[in-house]
Amino acid sequence: MKMWKWSKLSTALLGVALFVSACGGGDNNDPAAGKSSSTNEPGATEKAWTGEIVVWDGPRWSDDKENKYHWIENKKAEFEKLHPGVTIKIVQTPWAEMEDKLNVSIAGGAWPDLVYNVSNRMASIKNIESGIVEPIDEFYTADELADFYPNALKEYEYEGKHYGVPVSTRVHSLLLNLEIFKQKGVEPPVDGKWTYDEFLEKMKQLTGGGVHGFSTYIMPSYYEAWPFLMMDGGRPLSDDLTQYTFDSPEAISGLQKFLDLKFVHEVALPDMGMSNVGDTYQAFAAQDKRLMAVQPWNSWAIASSQKEPYAMDLMVAEYPTGDSGKSISMGDVLGWVMLKQKDEGKKQMAMEFVKFLTTTEEIFITAKNYGVFPSRISSGEQRPFEANPQMERAQQIAENAMMVPRHTNWQKIDEAIQKELQLAVNGTKTAEQALKDARSQVESLLK
Repeated sequence: MKMWKWSKLSTALLGVALFVSACGGGDNNDPAAGKSSSTNEPGATEKAWTGEIVVWDGPRWSDDKENKYHWIENKKAEFEKLHPGVTIKIVQTPWAEMEDKLNVSIAGGAWPDLVYNVSNRMASIKNIESGIVEPIDEFYTADELADFYPNALKEYEYEGKHYGVPVSTRVHSLLLNLEIFKQKGVEPPVDGKWTYDEFLEKMKQLTGGGVHGFSTYIMPSYYEAWPFLMMDGGRPLSDDLTQYTFDSPEAISGLQKFLDLKFVHEVALPDMGMSNVGDTYQAFAAQDKRLMAVQPWNSWAIASSQKEPYAMDLMVAEYPTGDSGKSISMGDVLGWVMLKQKDEGKKQMAMEFVKFLTTTEEIFITAKNYGVFPSRISSGEQRPFEANPQMERAQQIAENAMMVPRHTNWQKIDEAIQKELQLAVNGTKTAEQALKDARSQVESLLK
């Protein structure tokens, strides 16, 4: 879940004219880019809007020709056939480049019409308050909106309106190598549920003979460890995103339990929290390593751990519950956002295309093929992962996941907190000291 990395504005703006021209975004705020949907001439009949709609999308799953844009290209062709005179221009945008290019287009005032991205980026409160993002409520009935999982739809809500259409969610869960459980004679948690005490006891039983029960990493923009910090009721920010709250007794207690896995109980690898993503996964999944039985991962790791060279007897489990009595997981939401439009006819047609892309069937297809979890309840009821019990279990976890905060300065807030967590996990600071030291850094970013 990489966050925004702002390019140097002075350099970016030098290339904005060329970039906008290349992506076709220069016409997006010009009513002359298409013909209006209606006319004021006496006796005239209303005509459907015609013109070009610019859509930015990233690569998804490949077809047999290794084309990762085949799905959106096929939907474009179908929609254009249904709406003569409408052209959908697909701007293929690698995910790693999406943020910088969006920043440039917004700074230049020549953004695309539709963007597919993570909710806390394009549908950020900053963009909404700036008037860059269009609300979508007028195009949906209450019953239609009720078909979206509440935690997914909430990510696009601000002051009673919705500023995007969720398509899918990603979530963190615990992955268990059942081969190690069997070798150690340890029973996995029933239905993938356990308390922290039960989790700790099993980690102790799994540790020994060159194997540890658990490990993970601490890095900016990665949240595999955070559900442990929140298991006792701690939260990074207040509900209204105006106050830092991660130094509460509940948060300190959660971090202490996490640190105890390494420093007190010694059930975690000695380098827990200090390794990178690739090395941590290799230590868990590589056939010649498999140094721990349990690791938390985003949902991509499920598919990776089901096929060679990493295939294993895999189980998906919830994070352990703490004093709050609830298992916490973190995730994010991806969906479509419509940027500010001046032509009403074009706005209606653009949203018509969004609805065309986000039917129950299309969200089901995306979930099944792309390995993400559906945002629509009706799509989830079709069981896209019926043949994959591990993914189906993770989908259940996703339906109640907490999402990354939508604060405008979240990237910097995240970096400040993660830096202190790294100092705690390497033994430099106590749990209390680390979380309290983050306060002054975060408070300056909340103003």
